[in-house]
Amino acid sequence: MRLKSYAAKTDQGPYLQVNEDAYDFDFENNLFFVVDAFGGSGIGDKAAENFKQDLKKYYSRLADDPNATMPLYYNPRNILEGNALVNALLNAHQSLLNINNTKTINQRAGLSTLVAARSESLMVLVGIGNCCAYHFREGNLIKIIQEDDMKFHSKGLITSKFRATPLSALGMYPELTYQMKEIRLVEGDKVLLLTDGVFAPIEDDEILYHLSRPALDSAERLNSLLKLSNTKGNIDNQAAMLLEF
Repeated sequence: MRLKSYAAKTDQGPYLQVNEDAYDFDFENNLFFVVDAFGGSGIGDKAAENFKQDLKKYYSRLADDPNATMPLYYNPRNILEGNALVNALLNAHQSLLNINNTKTINQRAGLSTLVAARSESLMVLVGIGNCCAYHFREGNLIKIIQEDDMKFHSKGLITSKFRATPLSALGMYPELTYQMKEIRLVEGDKVLLLTDGVFAPIEDDEILYHLSRPALDSAERLNSLLKLSNTKGNIDNQAAMLLEF
């Protein structure tokens, strides 16, 4: 399965002075991800940069060897890339947790992420915290990774801007909570990875419209989504990635 087009964008948003969101990719290992860090200037943004390096480092160590011994996690139902991805995330999580344990609470960082790894026509996605992923095929849109945040627990009792607070994050708690999904790609599919600064203010049908409508390229689709989110009240950092097959 060939990746025909891709685009990624991160922006500090209309109000914040520092951008703690990020994205990265490793085309050699077919690895793609977005990051939503927190902690403040010099803390969250630094953690996001360190995580980008850690994830690629730990993933390539495990994915390069088809007979690799999985030191932290192994599930025989998952493809090698899925097991390698979880191990890479567990290692990156432990690295950040060890750093946080040497600091006071107000100096600690955490981060949410959505990571996708591809093996030919099979893609595995892992989500942690307040990021989500959509799969578009033949005019239909499915959210394949749900955000793990306060929205599903608030029952309207929490101010809306706090409902995107993540319930899980790398570096936050000793045990890492994550979601995993495998999809089989076909020609014409689109996979969209988002942080909450993009998806929180907008509806799924609006995302469907922007993925369906004619556009010059993937970057134009992403730019229109970020702009829509900002016009509907976004006050957060933003990161988005679109993969078109």
